[in-house]
Amino acid sequence: MTAIDLFVSMKAIALGSIVFLLSVSAPGVEPGPADKAGKLGPLPPRAKLALDEDWSSGKINPKRWYALRKKWGQNNFGVVPENVGIVRDTVKGKRQRVLRCEAHGDQYAGPITGQWKRKKRVGGVLVSRQHFASGRFEVVMKIGSTANPRPKGIVPAIWTYGYRAVSVPAKIADHFSPTQPLYHPSLQKWGKGHAFYWSEIDFPEFGKDGKFDRPMYNTFLNSKHQPLTFDAHGAADGRYHTYITEWRTGLVPIKGVKDSQVAKAKGFYWIQDKAVDFGRYFGNPLKRLGRDRYAVCSGLTARHWIDRRYIGENKTFVPSMSGQLNLGVWLPKWAGPAPWKTAAVYFARVRVWQYGDPGDVLGILTEDITDNFGKDGQPLRR
Repeated sequence: MTAIDLFVSMKAIALGSIVFLLSVSAPGVEPGPADKAGKLGPLPPRAKLALDEDWSSGKINPKRWYALRKKWGQNNFGVVPENVGIVRDTVKGKRQRVLRCEAHGDQYAGPITGQWKRKKRVGGVLVSRQHFASGRFEVVMKIGSTANPRPKGIVPAIWTYGYRAVSVPAKIADHFSPTQPLYHPSLQKWGKGHAFYWSEIDFPEFGKDGKFDRPMYNTFLNSKHQPLTFDAHGAADGRYHTYITEWRTGLVPIKGVKDSQVAKAKGFYWIQDKAVDFGRYFGNPLKRLGRDRYAVCSGLTARHWIDRRYIGENKTFVPSMSGQLNLGVWLPKWAGPAPWKTAAVYFARVRVWQYGDPGDVLGILTEDITDNFGKDGQPLRR
């Protein structure tokens, strides 16, 4: 397994992090569309509709989406494209095409297999080709059916995700590198000289320990993680509900950083000096405001609604780097037993508006999520 595959698999690992609350006020960022009481307001004037998908063509557009063949964590056998497809369903009284992501439980004995040709505990996930940053994400999703609205053992989820691995020779792994400005010795790493940028917002993930009342709304900012749960107000009832998240970013001034302490790469400035406290920027890139003047590209908030009812918000370790939108279902060990044959999660419509907030970091995390096992279930050799 490559270092990148190890990094991606960390989504299945429960991380224990010391939460450092970063309170910021970002100049140049207009107030969010939601008021203090959490009411969802109109879109900002500059919002641009970047994705509108209702599957009405009856096909999955390969220019917009790709299905994962991926192994995550232990005691499950990943997700496969064969578990993703378009079907007809009734959405709020109207028959239409929807995306169906199937999950195979502990009693499944059908023809579809995951890693190592195993049949049980295999899910399906669809990923956007496009990487998104600040904006409004609106997804209409149904979990299970009215007969079985909470199939224990599955994790139905909507999330944004992006990563990038950067490496240097092991002998300089504890230092910055003038030839690889994106390398950072304090970022999460496996093995000498490997560092990883990580951007993720979950909105949300249901099903931890087989429970569906308080789904997880996590944020991942490089090596930092904030795990939260919020009351979903009974949304896991076998019916369609509209999940909305608004992600905001901004520029946060960082005092005392000088031109001699940064390097420019790919349109941003990157800290190159351990004298600058990691907790002031967490590996995020900077923008230059003038001579010896910089601001950190920072994630500010991710606020969440279900059916326009305010659920809660993440204010800590919110990423600023773009990520791909993921839709689907998987069966990690921490979801518990899955005592059934098949279950499914359905997606009726997806819309994404991009805000173009000043803290957005685009063009850094650009890779698709790679397969880590082939069609025969054997590990890929790279």
